[in-house]
Amino acid sequence: MLKPQDTNTRETKVLDGLWEFVADPSGHGRSEEWWTSPLVGAQLMPVPCSFNDVTVDADLHDHVGDVWYQRTIFVPGGWSGQRVVVRVDAAAHRALVWIDNTLVAEHEGGYLPFEADVTSRVTPGTAHRVTIVVNNELTWESIPPGTVDVGPDGSRKQRYQHDFFNYAGLHRSVWLYSTPRSHIADLTVTTDIDGTTGIVHSTTTIEGEVDDSLDVHLVLRDPEGNTVAQGSATRGEPNIFESELVVTDARLWQPGDGHLYDMTVELHSGDVIVDSYVQTVGIRTVEVRGTEFLINGEPFYFKGFGMHEDHLVRGKGHDAASMVHDFALLGWIGANSFRTSHYPYAEEIMDYADRMGIVVIDETAAVGLNLGILGGFLGGPRTPTFSPETIGDAAQATHLQHLRELIARDKNHPSVVMWSVANEPESDSDESLEYFTPIFDAARQADPTRPVGFVNVMLAPPERCKVTALGDVVMVNRYYGWYLNAGDLDAAEVGLEAELRKWVEVHGKPVIITEYGADTISGLHDAMSPPWSEEYQADLLDRYHEVFDRIEGVIGEHVWNFADFATAPSLIRVDGNKKGVFSRDRRPKLAAHHLRRRWTGHR
Repeated sequence: MLKPQDTNTRETKVLDGLWEFVADPSGHGRSEEWWTSPLVGAQLMPVPCSFNDVTVDADLHDHVGDVWYQRTIFVPGGWSGQRVVVRVDAAAHRALVWIDNTLVAEHEGGYLPFEADVTSRVTPGTAHRVTIVVNNELTWESIPPGTVDVGPDGSRKQRYQHDFFNYAGLHRSVWLYSTPRSHIADLTVTTDIDGTTGIVHSTTTIEGEVDDSLDVHLVLRDPEGNTVAQGSATRGEPNIFESELVVTDARLWQPGDGHLYDMTVELHSGDVIVDSYVQTVGIRTVEVRGTEFLINGEPFYFKGFGMHEDHLVRGKGHDAASMVHDFALLGWIGANSFRTSHYPYAEEIMDYADRMGIVVIDETAAVGLNLGILGGFLGGPRTPTFSPETIGDAAQATHLQHLRELIARDKNHPSVVMWSVANEPESDSDESLEYFTPIFDAARQADPTRPVGFVNVMLAPPERCKVTALGDVVMVNRYYGWYLNAGDLDAAEVGLEAELRKWVEVHGKPVIITEYGADTISGLHDAMSPPWSEEYQADLLDRYHEVFDRIEGVIGEHVWNFADFATAPSLIRVDGNKKGVFSRDRRPKLAAHHLRRRWTGHR
């Protein structure tokens, strides 16, 4: 699925702004067919935005079930004869879309786009009503999973296993766009390097009215607009065109230097340009060799964070100003990478990472697939995670769909160097191996060019973890000095080093520590460096770094977390998770200055 864009053959309308909005706690909207008329008792709600924190309504903040969005759209008269598409960039966690009284789209999964061809449902030059119902319930069949408790009075509470707040709504843009009837439906770009020569392979998929008169032309231009390569594609299947462009003296995309070429793809019928699309291209290679992670043949060391799409008021709603500021902070602190913990981020963030030369580990929304965590840490019984009664075949099917959609969306981003198929799942049982084997197979089938991994939790140490064998890279979250050996950094250092050496010894793969850190209250200072103080967080990170530097095979450090973020309320989460090295409003804690000194040499 291609991101909408304006070209000489395409036009877009972004439907962001204030929409009519109604929460539906009783769940009557579908049976009463609310999409057939204007919403009754509606308030205005911004899109994109999570609905939870915009108002000061506690019931809406904790709402479980359907919410309804509606607005009137005008289809430009100039789109007559064109294909017209409605697209939703993200609706957490599932949605249905109506144009007037007709259902045109439905989708499962809260962090990836979906769209529908509505050409036959709209009339250019007229107005139409768009209604979207978004449901935020998490179940055993959803990714991420959860359960809904229903009280005697009918009240509903959402339970889930992941440690960030279940924000919901239309988190990203909604679009109306046009393309020609015969159009470029998909592009897949892969790159290679031969000495100083860059090689750009592309596969173009055509849909609509496809006949023998159609062919595909490609032009690759540098940022100054100079043509560096061009050619025509070779037709394979009736609607598939393959091409290879060769760039002499290519400037590579690499960490810290997000050099991008623009590849214009034109669909021709004789001398007529039927459709055109511009795809940015970064020429680079990725490879795992032994215990090294190579970008363009050079060893790469990951320095950065697990992050969250999380901001005050708008929750997970995408915002360009916040995005640019967060990347500025990544530059200030010297980070070269981040993981999209624990779900796909907005496509605009991926585009910006491409341009800024920031490396990305792209993760699915498969978080919370571990029912043994609570029992494991507290010593209670461990509930089976993978079973017909819990996370079973239906959840696996949702997981596979989500993974394929993620790769289809982000496959052309040079910043994306690895797929992470899950965060902290159960991974030490035969059932987990059976569950994840087809997940890893599907990732490699969809994209054979990138490494694949998952993030391991402490309950599955190196000699017991069964799923690590499926991955190309070892990624581990470890909290020695916090959840284990709290306040005792000497013991934490010994335990951490022993385990990391074991990972290298047992598996012989590159090791990235994808989470480590400590909750810290901004402004809490203490000369004795107790837990929760800014001094303790900084001291803990310093100890971890001393260990990392002693172990060959550790090739990355991602601190948890970039910034404080909202969670479900609990006794151990006062106003959210406080492990950020920046506060939720992006003020640096002491640890941020320690990281900046380590990563940049600057104080």
